[in-house]
Amino acid sequence: MIPLMKNAFLNEVETKKALADFILNAPRLSMDIKCLEFEKKFSLFQKRKEAILFNSGGSANLAIMQALKNLGRLKDKDKVGFSALTWSTNVMPILQLGFEPVAVDCSVKTLNVMVESLDRVHKKEKLKAFFLTNVLGLVGDLNLIKEYCEKENIILIEDNCEALGTEIPSGKAGNFSVASSFSFFVAHHMSTIEGGMVCTDDTELAIMLRIVRANGWDRNLTSHQQIDIRRKYDISNEFEAKYTFYDLGYNLRPTEITGFLGTYQLQFLDENIKTREKNFLHFEEIIKTNPDFLPVEHSHISLLSSFAIPIVCKTPELREKYIAQFTGGGIEIRPMIAGNIQRQPFYHKYVKNRMELPETEFLHFNSFYCGNYPELTEIEIEAISSCLTNY
Repeated sequence: MIPLMKNAFLNEVETKKALADFILNAPRLSMDIKCLEFEKKFSLFQKRKEAILFNSGGSANLAIMQALKNLGRLKDKDKVGFSALTWSTNVMPILQLGFEPVAVDCSVKTLNVMVESLDRVHKKEKLKAFFLTNVLGLVGDLNLIKEYCEKENIILIEDNCEALGTEIPSGKAGNFSVASSFSFFVAHHMSTIEGGMVCTDDTELAIMLRIVRANGWDRNLTSHQQIDIRRKYDISNEFEAKYTFYDLGYNLRPTEITGFLGTYQLQFLDENIKTREKNFLHFEEIIKTNPDFLPVEHSHISLLSSFAIPIVCKTPELREKYIAQFTGGGIEIRPMIAGNIQRQPFYHKYVKNRMELPETEFLHFNSFYCGNYPELTEIEIEAISSCLTNY
C-alpha cells in the first residue's frame, strides 16, 4: 500500500526523539512560551503581522467567523460565499453562527474559484463575505479576487490549509485576505499531530481571535491590550480581570506539544515544499500524455506547494477505470476533498438554497487524488506513474 501520507512528521525519527526529550523536560505542557515562539516564527515564514495558534485547522476556521461576528463585521443572516469544492469545516461555521451559506462554483481548469464565478454569484446574492479554499496547493486568480472583494466591500477569508507555501507573483497564498487559516494535522504539509493557525495583518481581529480562543478571556493579550479592554469595561483590578469574559468564545487552545512540534517542523518545510513541487511536475508530465485526463492549469503559480496529486478524468466511466487501476496497484486515493459540498447530508439538512455548480459537479463525478509527500521512494513514484498510464 502507498498511503496518502506515510509519517506523522517530517524527519520522523529525529522529531520523535526531540519531542520525547521536550516532554520529559518541559516545565509545563499547557499553552505557554513554545506556542508563542511558534506563532512568531510562523508569522515570519508567512510574512504576516500576526499568527494565532489553535488546536486544529477547523477551530481556526470557526474562530475567524466568530471573531468577525463579535466585532460586528458580520451579522445574523449575512450571506457568506464559499468555495463549493471544499471541506466541511469551511461551511459548518457559516451555519453554526447564523449566516447564510452560498456556494460558489470552482473551475475545472484550476480546481478553484475564479473571479468570474464570484462575480456571477455576488451580482445575484450580494455577499457580505467570501470564504475561499485554496484547493490541494493550487489557487485561482487570488490577486483579482482580492481586488474584486475590496471593490465590492466583501470580506475575504482564505482557508489555506492545503496550500501552505504556494506563491503567485503578487504574494503567498494565505496573504490575500483579512485572515487565513492553516492546518497542521498529520496529513498536511507539516504536522503538530493536531493544530491550526490563523494569520492576519489586522490587529483588532488578532486581539479578538485571542479572546475567542480562550473562552472570551483577555489572558493572552499583551499588557497594553489588557489595559485597553479592562478600561473599556471598567474592570479595576487584576483579581476581577482574571475571571472577566468579554465576548463569545470557546476553548480552542493548543498545548506546548503543538508549539514545540510546529517550531521544530518549520526547519524542514522549505525542502518539503520543493520536493512536493518536483513530484507534482513529474506526475503532470505523464498526465499530459494521457488523453483520458484534463491537466490542471497552474501557469499563474510561481511556487506550487502541492498537497496531493489531483487526477481529473474526462468522464465518470474513466474515473471508475482509474480508481480501479490505483486501488489495484495498492495506492490509497480519495475523492476530490468532499466533492460538491451541496451534496453532503448536513448541507441538505440545513440549507434550502442551492446554487448551480456545473464545474464543481463535473469535478465531483470525474476526479480523485492520491498522496504527494517527500517520503515517496523512486519505486513508489514509478508505481503511481504506471497507474496514470492509459493501458
